[in-house]
Amino acid sequence: MDFLAYAMGTGGGAGGEGGGFGAFIPLILMFAIFYFLLIRPQQKKAKQHKQLLSSLKKGDRIISSGGLHGLITGIADDVVTVEIAPKVRVKISRGSISGVTGKAQSQ
Repeated sequence: MDFLAYAMGTGGGAGGEGGGFGAFIPLILMFAIFYFLLIRPQQKKAKQHKQLLSSLKKGDRIISSGGLHGLITGIADDVVTVEIAPKVRVKISRGSISGVTGKAQSQ
């Protein structure tokens, strides 16, 4: 019986306590990998999209996130009027513009 109590109290001697900082190294490495592979590229893409939306002007050819291709005929604060066919204009949210396919012609 004394042998059983002694065996349970020694900790086994293999490994023991890992130390305070050594236990956090895998967690820190995982965070660094997530930051450089997921978080940082996503922030960069969001910054580029915000810059694209702020540089929109009348005459730009755009594509919306829904797939509409058109020509910008008017811009308000958060609403963009897009001509998708001759004399067919729709209003879309500025945030739903996913890209510019052609810049405005200088006249």
